[in-house]
Amino acid sequence: MERKIWKTASLGFLIGTIFVAGLSFVAKDSNSPVEVTEDGSMQYKWYPPKVPKSMSFAGEKVPLERWEIKERLDRELLINYYAHGGTLYVLKLSTRVFPIIEKILKQQGVPEDFKYLCVAESSLQNPTSPAGAIGYWQFMTATGKQYGLVINDEVDERYNLEKSTIAACKYLNAAYAKFGSWTAAAASYNCGSGGYSNQSDFQMSKNYYDLLLPEETNRYVFRILALKQIIGNAAKYGFILPEEDAYKPVATVNDTITATVDNFAQYAFNKGTNYKMLKILNPWLRDRKLTLNAGDTVIVQLPATRM
Repeated sequence: MERKIWKTASLGFLIGTIFVAGLSFVAKDSNSPVEVTEDGSMQYKWYPPKVPKSMSFAGEKVPLERWEIKERLDRELLINYYAHGGTLYVLKLSTRVFPIIEKILKQQGVPEDFKYLCVAESSLQNPTSPAGAIGYWQFMTATGKQYGLVINDEVDERYNLEKSTIAACKYLNAAYAKFGSWTAAAASYNCGSGGYSNQSDFQMSKNYYDLLLPEETNRYVFRILALKQIIGNAAKYGFILPEEDAYKPVATVNDTITATVDNFAQYAFNKGTNYKMLKILNPWLRDRKLTLNAGDTVIVQLPATRM
């Protein structure tokens, strides 16, 4: 019994010695992200991410040679770089969502960099803002309707990724035609076309980088740039997403509805799925039913593999 206790104590002493030796090595290693203080506690070391020497947005040069421009990008890089959980979740979602957005942007003649505007707006999800903006592209009700989205008690296409992306492209193309710059179009997405016009007229410039705008818009394009830099170079910034951990596109089939549906739970059951999955795949269906007039058709997505 005493011998067994001695062996256990010896093993504990050995493990403790190895642990302390490891801490000593950490404490002396200047490149380690953590060090051991005099009282034995762990102190992490935080470093700012490097600001790129050059950068562009939608083919337009970012004037990083200007100190105030560099520092504004630096601020957003710092904030977004250390949002580890949120960044990794966006990376997981991007493998499912980006291919859909990229295809529509290309079809609509909008530069691919605008997919990062969608990240800035919604983190590739379907939130509702305190102001009432909804969906992937955060449309207010009036603006969504202006750009062709159906919004009523039963249907809200702001929650539809494909249709809301098309609506966003319509806005961005119109803003680009008005301001002559994709960067200005991106900024106006935040403060409104009218708001951007008022500021650019008063300050006698349409160049975003030369304007003093409301604080949220002052930061807005730089947040998009930071997201582009970090997400577009994820591994370089230490965000490692193994392929097997990325979210894959969901296999679906289309079903065309041509008559009023009184009960979506029954409809889903009849189609070999359930109400929850129907709503997950079609978040723009906002009610338990759908009222159609004669000649109306609505296409919904159903799981390719039925229950």
